[in-house]
Amino acid sequence: MLTGDTFSSSTFAIELGKFQVETVQAVSGLTLEQDVVDTRQLSATGELIVRKQPGARNTGEITITRGMDKSTAFTDWIKATLVNSDLDSARQNITIALKDAQKQTVRRIHLSNAWGSRWEGPQLEASKSGPAVEQVTITYEDITIE
Repeated sequence: MLTGDTFSSSTFAIELGKFQVETVQAVSGLTLEQDVVDTRQLSATGELIVRKQPGARNTGEITITRGMDKSTAFTDWIKATLVNSDLDSARQNITIALKDAQKQTVRRIHLSNAWGSRWEGPQLEASKSGPAVEQVTITYEDITIE
């Protein structure tokens, strides 16, 4: 890849622990955010000085949209927290691998101690012929971009 070339955001893979999640349509909400703290002081002449400095790094959430299929690994992981309330075993590290046109990984985004916090089933309509998709909100404690 030449310097300055960007890669397509439509080629990616999601690794959850030891397995790869199949049939993913979209990932949204990838953000890295930090609190901003205002410090107000008075100078020796009585002038107000306002300084901004970094505060704590925020945790986050992403939403994965995927086709409903017969794959059970991802569904079982979601059930561990939302049905079985087993957060200790459900916490996993997730990696989102962005790929170039040759399907080579060019960037990885790691989410630490992630777990499924919300599941939304498909919209069912008799007059529609589209695929059945589910959305899963995943909460994580830390994000690392490499």
